[in-house]
Amino acid sequence: MKRGDVYWVNLDPTQGAEIKKLRPCVIFSATPINLARRTVVVIPLSTAAKPRPPLVVEVSCLDQNVTAVCDQIRAIDKGRLVKQAGSLTHNDMMTIENGLRQVLLI
Repeated sequence: MKRGDVYWVNLDPTQGAEIKKLRPCVIFSATPINLARRTVVVIPLSTAAKPRPPLVVEVSCLDQNVTAVCDQIRAIDKGRLVKQAGSLTHNDMMTIENGLRQVLLI
């Protein structure tokens, strides 16, 4: 499980306005941490959300344009990972990183 890998993730159960259901998510945590921990940090991807930087940024995944919902970043147990679905390019990861910097004020 490497930074930039996209997995289908079972995000249920959720509460309130959290993104739900089985959906692709990009692993955003550092690869060495992913190897050492039982959790990974992911950002959900959506085909329905409209790009609204910095909260929602457009990237290319699974042969289509999707959006990364940066304000829905979360740590999940690896047991929620269902199946690998691909990976994002370095440029797409930088787009997400820039969005996260603004969302998290870093």
